[in-house]
Amino acid sequence: MVMLRTLFLNPPSFERFDGGTSARSPFRLAVRSFWYPTCLAQAAALIPNSKLIDAPADDLSLDEVLRRARGFELCVIHASTPSFTSDANAAAALKAQNPEMRIGMVGPHVAFLPEESLKAAPALDFAARDGYLFAIKEIAEGRPYESVLGVSHRSGAYVLHTSDRPRNEDLSALPSIYDVFKRDLTPAHYSIRFLKHPYLSLDAGVGCQARCSSFFSWPPAPSHRAHSKSVSVVIAQAAKAHAQFPDAVEFFVDDDAFMADLERATEIARGLGALAISWSCSAQPNIPLEFLKIFKDNGLRVMQVVYTTGDQRILNKFATGKLDDAREFTQNCHDLGIAIHGTFIVGLPGETRESVEESIRYACALDIDTIQVATVSPDPEMSLHQAGTTQTWFDKALLIKKGAGGPPAVVSRLSDGEIQAQARRFYLKFYARPTPIVRMLLKLARTPNERRRLYREGKELIAYLRRPAKRASETTPRRASPPSEKIPS
Repeated sequence: MVMLRTLFLNPPSFERFDGGTSARSPFRLAVRSFWYPTCLAQAAALIPNSKLIDAPADDLSLDEVLRRARGFELCVIHASTPSFTSDANAAAALKAQNPEMRIGMVGPHVAFLPEESLKAAPALDFAARDGYLFAIKEIAEGRPYESVLGVSHRSGAYVLHTSDRPRNEDLSALPSIYDVFKRDLTPAHYSIRFLKHPYLSLDAGVGCQARCSSFFSWPPAPSHRAHSKSVSVVIAQAAKAHAQFPDAVEFFVDDDAFMADLERATEIARGLGALAISWSCSAQPNIPLEFLKIFKDNGLRVMQVVYTTGDQRILNKFATGKLDDAREFTQNCHDLGIAIHGTFIVGLPGETRESVEESIRYACALDIDTIQVATVSPDPEMSLHQAGTTQTWFDKALLIKKGAGGPPAVVSRLSDGEIQAQARRFYLKFYARPTPIVRMLLKLARTPNERRRLYREGKELIAYLRRPAKRASETTPRRASPPSEKIPS
């Protein structure tokens, strides 16, 4: 079968782009970070002779993307809420260069706002919704849009929607993404500050069984249904990637549900241990000590741990668990020598200056290695967005029109400018202590091959902390959430 020559595109970004928690890379608000575009790579692996361009990681301008896009018949763009306007502009430029090119978008934003997205971006021909991998394959085969499940498309002046596509549960049958990585990506360009460099993503599944309700999702699973590859497939792909990318010094298990099934995680950990692979993963702060010991003995070096907040009242609204349990988990990691990169959110419903201060004190007392402080973003697939639209915490139209850092979310007692200022203060108070400074100096001394990257990241963090904050009068005040308003759980 002759397929359309297909380009998968992560479009150029812009300065101070904050990807948030449900968006494409990069994250550039504080320190530039680049995750591998595993979702686009998986789609590209299904289509022979396709091409994947990750413009932010390769530092490509839109002009350079347009030059490389010549000759392609189909372009699939991964879009996000914070970058939608920028992504739509890239689509318009591609369409102006080649009016015959079919252009579609994928990702959580268009999956949940397909009609609004198509109306806001006239250059788009279609949006592929939840479970888009095989929808894109069928479009590349030349099938008409109306025969492809899970697609919203133009028909004259109207936007039509085909029926939802049943989710393909068997991720293990999908082709490996590593041939696409080898062909189209440059691993040296991918850098996460808490991971060793160069690192490699180990694609193990999508979705989150923990169902974090409001602010966390990892595409392409906006339905929050977790789908995991079999243990044997994950280990086989790890072995293949280990051989294809011998310079990779660390693998990040790209599966938000990885630690939700501890028995499966244990099997994978032992397989990685047998391959002598150093690895890392995401986790909730609730893993029992006996499993932590197994993971550490089989190569686990660092975990990205979702602490969310140091205020138990706010934590109860959005996640399960207790601060004391997280403290015990953290101490167990310290005792075993497992490093922790802790993630926190500023600006959730009910947030105040006092609750931010509680989170700062909590993070400092945990004495974790590094932190990441995100500002809440009510992306459309999140229940925070759904409740917020109903209760007028923010203007839904801004999800489409805002394109420079994400839409303001009227969900806390702090203004937009105050939330940004509190996030900077969080970083400053955490990193200005003696322990993090000594820890960084020791890291510089022990890893001379990473000094250039660490120096660059340090400069970026300092520049972010020195950036003038917007005055409260320059921002939209946020309406406090009355006690009677129900927050999704």
